[in-house]
Amino acid sequence: EMANQEEAEIQISELDLLSSMFPYEEEFAVTDQLALAELKHYVENESAEVPSSKVQFILNVKTEVPNASLVEFSLACALPFKYPAVLPEITVRSSLLSRSQQILLNSDLKTYLMQNFSGEPCMLSAREWVKDHAAAYIDKDLSSSMTASDATQSEVTTFTRLWIYSHHIYNKQKRKNIIDWAKELSLSGFCMPGKPGVVCVEGLQSSCEEFWSRIRRLTWKRILIRHREDVSLEGEGHAEIQKQRKFSTLEEKCFDAHGARGNHMDLGQLYHFLEEKGCADIFQMYFGVEGH
Repeated sequence: EMANQEEAEIQISELDLLSSMFPYEEEFAVTDQLALAELKHYVENESAEVPSSKVQFILNVKTEVPNASLVEFSLACALPFKYPAVLPEITVRSSLLSRSQQILLNSDLKTYLMQNFSGEPCMLSAREWVKDHAAAYIDKDLSSSMTASDATQSEVTTFTRLWIYSHHIYNKQKRKNIIDWAKELSLSGFCMPGKPGVVCVEGLQSSCEEFWSRIRRLTWKRILIRHREDVSLEGEGHAEIQKQRKFSTLEEKCFDAHGARGNHMDLGQLYHFLEEKGCADIFQMYFGVEGH
């Protein structure tokens, strides 16, 4: 089982602690309420369904820099299912950090957490470390010429692949939306209509997240992200993204099933299709059985 109850309980009590210590939105805000609700649902034993996405939140810290002005650092955090057995994912940002300063700061924070907190809750300690150390990463010579616009370039490009599961996809308009939106957002992948419905999209992380937020707003009997893959890319370039793709465009794949239940897809054909694309292991995540 991916996330065991105990780890999920630790996550919830740590989030409760953070919200009681930092009651104001500008200090602490959960950015994915659905993921938090799923986690609580899981812990209360109402669901054997492992949550489909990590709880994500923002912690903001104001700290003094040597010239006595206050600077805000923002920690964008995500708790993997196995946290605290594995480290949290944290990216610290500030408009005064250059790209290289930001990379160094984040790498030093990670080292500090690895050396001191393997297996223990560490969000408060991470926040304290940032409060005490982050200002030192702002090189005074640079800070005067730095502008907020440079901060936007300090994103490391992330390539994402989302595997979305729906109870069924029949509606023609939804099927058209899936293809149109993927095209608009430069995403590739495939959509298998019928019951169950399977959608895979891949491309820039921000585009995948935009696609998911549009899709989930439509009315569904049930829809969730079954699996998510994120790859950090060194380069910013289009070529880096293209290299990661397993699908060339986004197309609808109908694996015709025979017999009266024409709306049920042939899962054997889906398995072979995934196998060709080097994604056969996904089949088990969707259907809980080994493909063959």
